[in-house]
Amino acid sequence: MQYKWKYEPPSQDVLKAADELAEKINMSPIIAQLLIRRGITTESAAKRFFRPQLSDLIDPFLMKDMDRAVDRLNDAMGRKERILVYGDYDVDGCTAVALVYKFLQQFYSNIDYYIPDRYEEGYGISQQGLDYAKQTGVKLIIILDCGIKAIDEIEQAKALGIDFIVCDHHVPDEQIPAAVAVLNPKRPDDNYPFKELCGCGVGFKLMQAFAKNNGIPFARLIPLLDFCAVSIAADLVEVVDENRILAFHGLKQLNQNPSIGLKAIIDICGLTGRDIAMSDIIFKIGPRINASGRVESGKETVDLLIERDYNTAMKKAILINEYNEQRKDIDKQMTDEANQIVEKLENQRHQSAIVLYDENWKKGVVGIVASRLTEIYYRPTVVLTRNENLATGSARSVAGFDVYAAIKSCRDLLLNFGGHTYAAGLTLRWDDIKAFRERFQQYVDQHIIPDQREATLDIDAIIDFKDITKKLHNELKRLAPFGPCNPKPIFSTNGVYDFGTSKVVGRAQEHIKLELVDSKSNNVMNGIAFGQSGAARYIKSKRAFDIAYTIEDNTFKHGAIQLHIEDIRHDE
Repeated sequence: MQYKWKYEPPSQDVLKAADELAEKINMSPIIAQLLIRRGITTESAAKRFFRPQLSDLIDPFLMKDMDRAVDRLNDAMGRKERILVYGDYDVDGCTAVALVYKFLQQFYSNIDYYIPDRYEEGYGISQQGLDYAKQTGVKLIIILDCGIKAIDEIEQAKALGIDFIVCDHHVPDEQIPAAVAVLNPKRPDDNYPFKELCGCGVGFKLMQAFAKNNGIPFARLIPLLDFCAVSIAADLVEVVDENRILAFHGLKQLNQNPSIGLKAIIDICGLTGRDIAMSDIIFKIGPRINASGRVESGKETVDLLIERDYNTAMKKAILINEYNEQRKDIDKQMTDEANQIVEKLENQRHQSAIVLYDENWKKGVVGIVASRLTEIYYRPTVVLTRNENLATGSARSVAGFDVYAAIKSCRDLLLNFGGHTYAAGLTLRWDDIKAFRERFQQYVDQHIIPDQREATLDIDAIIDFKDITKKLHNELKRLAPFGPCNPKPIFSTNGVYDFGTSKVVGRAQEHIKLELVDSKSNNVMNGIAFGQSGAARYIKSKRAFDIAYTIEDNTFKHGAIQLHIEDIRHDE
């Protein structure tokens, strides 16, 4: 992918403010500049940022309907009614169900959980799910990471004598379901101060409120924070404010004392003994949790996440790991097929959006394929597959473009849709795909701006190799956890040269292992550039080039620093 580098040099005022802040917090001026770029300009704000406190979590009762939700939950437990914890089949939904179920099970036994089958039941509240609730005598359903648009299903449940507490974070429609309580900070009539909780986060707030109302010490909730960290990372929500607090302490829990199920996943994907970061969740833990719902049943994931016996958990984790291997094979095949279609469709090269469909593609993997195509072609992408006479699929977006709004503009063609700014799901009639594609592309054409049509790399600071010290690296780690709105800092060094030992590596010779020197020092830095072997010939020519990179631990050399090269820029 060709990146456009964006760098805004700090003004003299910013440099002066950074020097003053650096002295107050006893850190590098480079770190102080990064803090100022994040809107953190005072010593007290910096201390709060570096040391997020659980005591600073927002009062859960500020969320609309929270009092009603807790009252109904207390009534259900007082009357010994059967409670069903119901959730979506992705990481956010499964971790939310595991969190709520594990916490309530400590105090109440007449409780069950349910994850709909992606292929047989689809997203959200299904008829099979309602039938199961009725047959098993459920009187209260707590639904997590979905439900905000389930108007008819919740009305049907009410007629069956089943109440709902909705815990969702997706954008609501004009009509809110007639549930006992609808917890969603994105409700237009909700004044909750933080709007960007994930589904698991909303579930956590319900448990926080329940604990507070019933005199249960907050400390009883802390062992469940690892689920919050996994969910926040995998669902790519903003890692600021309340999410930063939950992610910070959730990662601490994940590293020090994870739940048995997550410990088994950590062990199965080779993270044992490592300091687990958000990126490890995104690329290793999250895909394995997701794989069960994509290939078989998401309920197997919850079975693992709530497991108390390590040996049993390990057997389940091995099975889920096998699902992930199957998912990768399907993903690669579908992505290859989709790429071939894009290449054949000459007009797609000039379109600002991609809409692809194939009746043989696997429903559980279309979202991943949409993400891959977005990365390759850098355009909002929709990938659809067939289910009888319906098309179901997923949409992914590029930085700054609201794909949910684009899909919503076609709502008269859709049977169902939902999601966020950067990811959405949709269902429509198979015969309406061409009309949808035309309308969707027309909306993108009219609303996308030039900067959103090309991949950009935001450079945080231009530095020299002499600036890259262990002290700086340790200070950078304190900016974590990283994610949307708090990205890992990207640095640039200009005029670097091959030290003479750089080489192409990888099974397909697709990566470059680098040893570099810059033009201003004799410091030699090791680096790895994944998927950039096309630049190897230029690098070996001994000519100067520029690099953009993040600063990482070298996992093969304890205590050593390695540059993760994001992009290489040279004259040819």
